[in-house]
Amino acid sequence: MSLSQDLEKELTRLVGTQSPTTVSVSDTSGLSLQVDFTAVDSMGCSFTEIQLFVPALQNAAFDALKKWAEHLSQRITYLLENVAPLELDPDAGEVLIRSTPPSQLANGTQYFEIILSSMSSGTFSLKRYRSIKGQPGRDSVEITVTHEVLLKLTDDLIATIPTGTP
Repeated sequence: MSLSQDLEKELTRLVGTQSPTTVSVSDTSGLSLQVDFTAVDSMGCSFTEIQLFVPALQNAAFDALKKWAEHLSQRITYLLENVAPLELDPDAGEVLIRSTPPSQLANGTQYFEIILSSMSSGTFSLKRYRSIKGQPGRDSVEITVTHEVLLKLTDDLIATIPTGTP
């Protein structure tokens, strides 16, 4: 079974959940997806973070991360904002992708942030943040999507993993 099929089963099981719940699904190639849900109903869900662990990208060449960032940014066009690579750090083995441009609110901005890393176990991480004008720092905010969008995102993450990895 695919990660998205396993995740779909978990979403069905979690309908009605209104408290933090972490779900992990994995496949035989070693890919592992983890979603930190805050609520799940029959059509949609809210989560604070989604992570995809790609062991084949552990210590991968930096070009593989750049390629993944480019393909992800071109393919994931259905979130609230488009995303694009913002910072490339070959020394740390990380690529930072953010909303371009972020959503402008009356008192600040909200944006998606994706980090691709070849350290640890080769990781994709997606979160959403809010910054308020005149206040230092930022706060994490929930991401709310339909089940269909979450499953499409899962499939797109896997489909864009650079060639030569699972």
